[in-house]
Amino acid sequence: MGRKKKTVDRGILPDPKYNSVVVSKFVNRMMWQGKRSVALRIVHGALGTLQAKADKEPLEVFLKAIENVKPNVEVKSRRVGGATYQVPIEIRETRREALGMRWLINAARARSGHGMDERLAAELLDAYNNTGTAFKKKEDTHKMAEANKAFAHYRW
Repeated sequence: MGRKKKTVDRGILPDPKYNSVVVSKFVNRMMWQGKRSVALRIVHGALGTLQAKADKEPLEVFLKAIENVKPNVEVKSRRVGGATYQVPIEIRETRREALGMRWLINAARARSGHGMDERLAAELLDAYNNTGTAFKKKEDTHKMAEANKAFAHYRW
C-alpha cells in the first residue's frame, strides 16, 4: 500500500456492444488468465442465444436474471464464548451483485452442455424464470439465514 497518494477508482467502462457496466463487470468476473476477448465472446454468444430463445431483449433478460439471483442476506460465523454461531447479516449492494454473478458463472461452468456460451445462456434463462442452480443457491442462503434468525443479536 502506497504511503503518499490515495488510490483513484477509475471505474469500469461499459460494454462496447450493449453499453452496460453490468455486462462489463460480468465479463471481468468470467475471465480466466486475463483472456478478456474469450470471455467477451462467450458472454456475447450467450446473450445472442438468449435473444433467440427468450424472444425478448437479451440485456433485459440478463439484468432480470442477475436480479433474481442476488441474495439479500447471508450468514457469517461468529465465535461467542466457545460456541460458533451462524449469524444472519444483510449484504451491501456491491457484494450482492458480486455473489449473484459468481453463482451464475459457477453454476454455468458446472452444467453439462456443448459450449460455455450455451451453458451460460441456459443458466441465465433458468435464473430469469426463477429456477436453476444459481437461484437454488440464493434460496438455500435465505433459508439458512431464516433458520438462524435467533442469533441475529450477535451481529456487531
